Amino acid sequence: MNVPIEQRPVVLVIFVLTYVVLAIGRIPGLRLNRTGIALLGAIAMMIFSGSSTEQIAASVNWPTIFLLFGFFVISAQLRLSGFFDRLAAVISQRLKDPTSFMLYLVVTTAGLSAFLNNDIVCYVLTPVVAAALVQKGINPVAYLIALAAASNIGGAATLIGHSQNMVIGTLAGLSFLRYLLWSLVPVAVGVAVTFLVARLAHRGGPPELRTDEIDPGASATYALDRYHAAKGAVILAAVIALFFTPVPREVTVLVAACMHLLSTKFRTDQLLALVDWHILLMFMALFVVSAAFQATGYGEQLVRWMDGIGFDPGRPANLAVLTGGLSVLIGNAPAVMLLVKLVPIVHATNAYVMAVANSFAGNAIVTSSLANIIVVQQARRQGIVISFGAFARLGIPITIATMGVLIAWSAIVGP
Repeated sequence: MNVPIEQRPVVLVIFVLTYVVLAIGRIPGLRLNRTGIALLGAIAMMIFSGSSTEQIAASVNWPTIFLLFGFFVISAQLRLSGFFDRLAAVISQRLKDPTSFMLYLVVTTAGLSAFLNNDIVCYVLTPVVAAALVQKGINPVAYLIALAAASNIGGAATLIGHSQNMVIGTLAGLSFLRYLLWSLVPVAVGVAVTFLVARLAHRGGPPELRTDEIDPGASATYALDRYHAAKGAVILAAVIALFFTPVPREVTVLVAACMHLLSTKFRTDQLLALVDWHILLMFMALFVVSAAFQATGYGEQLVRWMDGIGFDPGRPANLAVLTGGLSVLIGNAPAVMLLVKLVPIVHATNAYVMAVANSFAGNAIVTSSLANIIVVQQARRQGIVISFGAFARLGIPITIATMGVLIAWSAIVGP
């Protein structure tokens, strides 16, 4: 993509406006969400950047989009087969001792989120866990915030735990195994921090419910189909195993998606209805917005300016701070889409830091991560209100502690 000199200021304005509005999350008077905002930015870039439609299409990293799509289909099959609902029921049955349950919930959520779509994990677990806690007369707020935090942190363990980590892994050509080994220590400590902070913040007693807001039919559940659940689990295990080989990851997941689409039980429209098209569209749009900005040369000038004031974004500690700050400000997915175009990834460690930092910083406030938003919305449908302040009181300490662990770990391991 080559933006003419006279069009570059216009592209800069579109870029800044897109990310400012993404940070706000809405346009007053309109009912746009973040996906709509990103799409408007991409369309404006297509019109005003002077680029051809072929150049615009080429700016999208299609292997990443294929990888995301394939995983959405894999997750959809597992959900339709009742796999997720069965897991949620097993977790809720562990509610005998609140402390043990908190530990079990955090560890299980983190483990699931490492190898499955963490947003789906939050979507399925939240209503079941919330209902089980309410029935026991236990205030569920700290548990649900811990669920969201564990999902974000667990997703950092692999290159498939978060959508944005798939972007980083694909663009940087990272080894699945090497990243997994590098991330295990900060993720394990992060899970422990999440448990301790949530447990200390928890106060027992009956939950405060807004019964006028309860929507009994808000969360669809699916009966367990043992054969198809086992089929989905086996295919997922095979996919993960192939990630440790030279076979391209996007090819692996697309083949798995094809195997699920060739189903004798689930219709194509059932599977595709559970694909998160909003996420796919947002990532495609942000690829276009970021590529147009990069083509202006302003990004390189910004990096040189940061270098000039002594803030080298190539240093792991600085990159962690930059990634974390942007993730809190505009959300971790848009932050990554900006940074992968802005900051040169000189060493694999830089990519590792970016992947873990965006995940950890996603815990700070509700809007830092889609998983947080899902948990809060699902809880509200159960009549449980998790306020912005309540989330931040747990999320900010977890974020500060885990980011400190990440910076220390990157300094110990080195490039």
